[in-house]
Amino acid sequence: MFRRRHFHVLDARLRERRQFIQVVMGPRQVGKSTMVKQVLSQIDIPFMRFTADNVPATNVGWISGCWDSARAQMKVDGSAEFILVIDEIQKIQGWSEAVKKEWDDDTFNDVNLKVVLLGSSRVMLDNGLADSLAGRFERIIMSHWDYSEFREAFGWDINKFIYYGAYPGAISLVEDSERWIQYISGSIIDATINKDILVDTAIGKPALLRQTFELSSAYSSQELALTKMLGQMNDAGNTTTITGYLNLLGQAGLVTGIYKYANDEARKRASVPKHQVFNNALKTVYSSKTFEESFRDRKLWGRIYESAVGAHILSHAYEGDYKVWYWRDYDGNEVDYVIEKKGRLIAVEVKSNDDRTNSGLSEFRKRFNPYMSFVVGDGGMTIESFLSCNPQDLFKD
Repeated sequence: MFRRRHFHVLDARLRERRQFIQVVMGPRQVGKSTMVKQVLSQIDIPFMRFTADNVPATNVGWISGCWDSARAQMKVDGSAEFILVIDEIQKIQGWSEAVKKEWDDDTFNDVNLKVVLLGSSRVMLDNGLADSLAGRFERIIMSHWDYSEFREAFGWDINKFIYYGAYPGAISLVEDSERWIQYISGSIIDATINKDILVDTAIGKPALLRQTFELSSAYSSQELALTKMLGQMNDAGNTTTITGYLNLLGQAGLVTGIYKYANDEARKRASVPKHQVFNNALKTVYSSKTFEESFRDRKLWGRIYESAVGAHILSHAYEGDYKVWYWRDYDGNEVDYVIEKKGRLIAVEVKSNDDRTNSGLSEFRKRFNPYMSFVVGDGGMTIESFLSCNPQDLFKD
């Protein structure tokens, strides 16, 4: 069975002496629960696992019940150490205070109970961690799968990966387009919007939120002004509302707007956003053309190809602690993606065929002196290599 690199991180930490809560976080359907299950199945420490999926949000006492069950089993078995796993814990209101109390009690009483928490809502988890658990936890952030992982685990070629994206649960469905669409729509999109956004955030116009997602995803890798977006929507709204919804969709790991790189923050935020999904399946699920038809349409394939590069960069941004921009000047020079970390810039131009020049890279080098700049695709780094790397590694000396 294939193991993602995060397996080795969690395995090593659970073998250490008890010192931190391990928080495994990432978007839906990236393999968080599977990875934890793999670790538990081969580590020689007894465990109990609970999930908050069907627990009422107000039942904060449920968390203490999980802890008590683990402590009781540990005592009955006479175990020197024990592991407690709680999945989707962010769904319980006030979860972080309850976890803090139980963890601190175990620390005071020298109970060697190690804890793993899992969650798919980054914002809800981060808020709880910052509020109550400072100094008590470590994150293990799982991003979407890289191409090298898909190739090794499932034998996929690069073009299938570019079109169908990186959701392992959809692998067996790609030959039946209707089932694949239903899976992406139901298990990914609907679940994220309904369970990770609407549950925690007061949304005045849920239908407008959904339209924002669908239109932004369809335009992934392209610039589209918010005023033009409103013109294509059925529900009334304003650009401030759309901006807020894009931010929420981005925090949930679905789609967001990236802005033009500039030397001052005001110019960045005033620019027309370039829309970008975190996983290319979220773009192609709305396409009217099949994989084969899209591959034959060079213009359409170019947009899907560029979106795949952007999705790879964006999906690693939270883990890699970097920002993502695009760049364009008044003369039409452009760079598809600009990655910024601690004052260093990396400029990435995407070329799916030899029809485009990359004069934008030269101009960007003159103006901003980036740490690195290169082409992905024809005449540069192969798409296979780029979609197999972790972008944060590019910043290493």
